[in-house]
Amino acid sequence: MKLGKTARNKVLSLFSLFFFYGAFAASDSPKSESESDNHGAVSSEAEISEYILHHIKDAHDFHLFSYNDSEGHRKHIGFPLPVIVYTSKGLRTFMSSEFHHDDSGHHVVENDGVSLVKYHEKIYELEEGAHELSFADHHQHEMKSGSVSDELSAISEDEAFDASHHPTNAHAVLDLSITKSVFGFLLVSLLMLFAFGRLAKQYKKQAVPTGFGRVLEPLILYVRDEIARPNIGEKHYRRFTGFLMTVFFFIWISNLLGLTPLGFNITGQIAVTFSLALFTYLITQFSGTKDYWKHIFWMPGVPVPMKIILAPIELLGTLTKPFSLMIRLFANISAGHIVVMSLISIAIIMKSTLGAAGATVLSLALSFFLTLIELLVAFLQAYIFTMLSALFIGMAVEEHDHH
Repeated sequence: MKLGKTARNKVLSLFSLFFFYGAFAASDSPKSESESDNHGAVSSEAEISEYILHHIKDAHDFHLFSYNDSEGHRKHIGFPLPVIVYTSKGLRTFMSSEFHHDDSGHHVVENDGVSLVKYHEKIYELEEGAHELSFADHHQHEMKSGSVSDELSAISEDEAFDASHHPTNAHAVLDLSITKSVFGFLLVSLLMLFAFGRLAKQYKKQAVPTGFGRVLEPLILYVRDEIARPNIGEKHYRRFTGFLMTVFFFIWISNLLGLTPLGFNITGQIAVTFSLALFTYLITQFSGTKDYWKHIFWMPGVPVPMKIILAPIELLGTLTKPFSLMIRLFANISAGHIVVMSLISIAIIMKSTLGAAGATVLSLALSFFLTLIELLVAFLQAYIFTMLSALFIGMAVEEHDHH
C-alpha cells in the first residue's frame, strides 16, 4: 500500500510538471528566418506580443521548440503536416517542411506549375512570372488643416497591402490543410474512441470498470445525472446524452492538451467553437416541438400586437444563444493562454529591473499559480458549454400543459 502511494505521488508530480512546462514550451513558437534579428531570441515587448499571438493562432506545422546550434544557425524541432490547397490549376498537396519554416513569404514552393508562399500562416498562389510577394504602394493621405495629427500624415514605406489586405501579385488559395489544430482535433477524437471503447468492453464483462475507467465513470454519470437529466427531462434525456458527453469530453480534453508542452490551442480557434455551437443549434432546432416553434412565432398569452413584435425577437434569440456559446468558449480559452504567456514574459520584460533571477522567480511563481487555475478553467468551460447546450435542448423539447 505504501508503494502504491509513492507511485501515485510520482505520477502526480510528473503530471503537474508536464502541464506547467506546457506554458514554457509555447514560448518557443517558430519565427521566420527573415524576422529573426537576434538569432531567434525574443528580447523586446513587440517580439513578445508577436510570440503570444503566434501561439494562439493555428499553424501548418507541428513545432515544439527552437534553438541555435554552435554555428549560430536556427534549428527547429517538430514535424511537418500535410498541406492541401486548391489552386487555380487544381488540387496540390505537399508537406509543410517545403516552406522551410518561412512565414514571411520569401521562400517559394514550386509544385507542378504552381508557385506558393506562406505569409502570416496564410498560403498564397503567386501570379505567372512572379518570384516573390509584392505589395501596393502606399497612397499619400491628404491632410486636412488641423484635423489629423502629424503621426498620421506619413505612412510607413514598408510592405503594404491592397484594399483586401492581400499581396498585389498573389491570391489566397482554398486551404484544406491538416493544420496543428486539425491534428489536435484528430488526436482528441482517437483518445476518446480508445478510452470509451475500452470502457464499453469492460461494461460487457463486469459491472464495475477497472483502471482508467474508474476515472471516466463518475464523469459520465455526472454528465448524465446532473446535466442531461435535470435540464432535458426524464422523457427525452437519453436521446441527447451521447451528444452532451461527446461535447463535454472533447472540450475538456482539448483544453487540457492546450496546457501541455504540445502547445495545442484547439478550443481557442473560432472555427472549432463555431462548429461546436452549430451542432448545438442544429440539434436544438430540429428537435423543437410544436410548442417550441409556437412560442417563437406566435407567443401564447399575449396580445396580438405583442405577438408580432416578439416574433422577430424570439427568432433572433435562437441565433444569439449558440453565438454566445461560441464566443464564451473561444474568448475564455484564448484569454487564458494570453495571460499565462504574458506572465511568462515577465522574465524578459523585468529582467533589467529585478535582475535575471528575480524576474525568473516572479514569472515562475505567477505562471505556476495561473496554470493551476487554468486546470480548473479547462473543466469549467467544458461544463458550462455542456450545461447550456442541455438547457437549450431542454427548452426545445419541453412539453407545455395547455389549460
